[in-house]
Amino acid sequence: MLGKTAGGLFWMFRYLERAENTARMIDAGLRISLTRSSAAESEWTAILSSTGVKSAYEAVHGAPDGPKIIDFLLRDPRNPGSVMAGIETARTNARVVRTALTREVWEAVNECYMVLKKLLAEPIADRDLPRVLQVIRQRSAFVRGASHGSMVRNDIYNFCRIGTFFERADNTARILDQKYYILLPSVRLVGSASDNVQWDTILRATSTTRAYQTLHEGESDPRAIAQFLILDRRLPRSLAFCYGKIGENLGYIEKEYDTRQTSHALADSLCNKFKAHDMNAIFDYGLHEFISDFLRDSASLGRQIEIDYRFSE
Repeated sequence: MLGKTAGGLFWMFRYLERAENTARMIDAGLRISLTRSSAAESEWTAILSSTGVKSAYEAVHGAPDGPKIIDFLLRDPRNPGSVMAGIETARTNARVVRTALTREVWEAVNECYMVLKKLLAEPIADRDLPRVLQVIRQRSAFVRGASHGSMVRNDIYNFCRIGTFFERADNTARILDQKYYILLPSVRLVGSASDNVQWDTILRATSTTRAYQTLHEGESDPRAIAQFLILDRRLPRSLAFCYGKIGENLGYIEKEYDTRQTSHALADSLCNKFKAHDMNAIFDYGLHEFISDFLRDSASLGRQIEIDYRFSE
């Protein structure tokens, strides 16, 4: 496969996942603003930081403002990290690698772009926002479903999956990094209404509320939430699950090409960290430090994958 094709597939699915994740964080922020208006400003600021566009927003709008932040994250052309920008970039990548995609996948991506371009042509009214966020999530899921149901399990499929799980792990880690102080064992206000709302925000932003409640009988426990999102291999948004899949898909590529690259060793090293650590060890080391190390190592892996598979060629 040409490196340009591999890169197009990797980034196409990264941008699709990123757009969906941004929609989920907007939904979590909206719920906080409706239930705890006093905490809304800090929550929207945390979401801007998690999505990596805080500086870009401040350059345009200055102080945090809920409606302006929502519009900036959804559709503002001055924000290269907006949902609309992500979907448009994903479609551009899909066009570049069109011959590598099945018709079903291409049509799902193209329809996703056309539907959202129309839906996000104007600022979204408050009453319509929940429906719009739902459409964004659904359209992303349609593309994922089309790829699962129609693509041959070869290197093309593996680069798509690596892009998806790479972005998903990055999103989960960034949310945890913004909220790690809520999950510390020594956190004050544990069990209070304020604390429970913050835990709920973490779960909603990662779309894991129902899964967590099912497995933990609804108990809001910071250590259990941290373990769930970092180490639980049953959860498709946990760091351990995502990196297990990245290692698996890189392994399939290694076998197909009969070549082991530097990125394979880096991925194995990251996967082994999740096998070697439990939450006691992570808290002893420092939750914030552990997540920061992960984000740094994950970024290094992403750069190495681009080098190994010549994305720029």
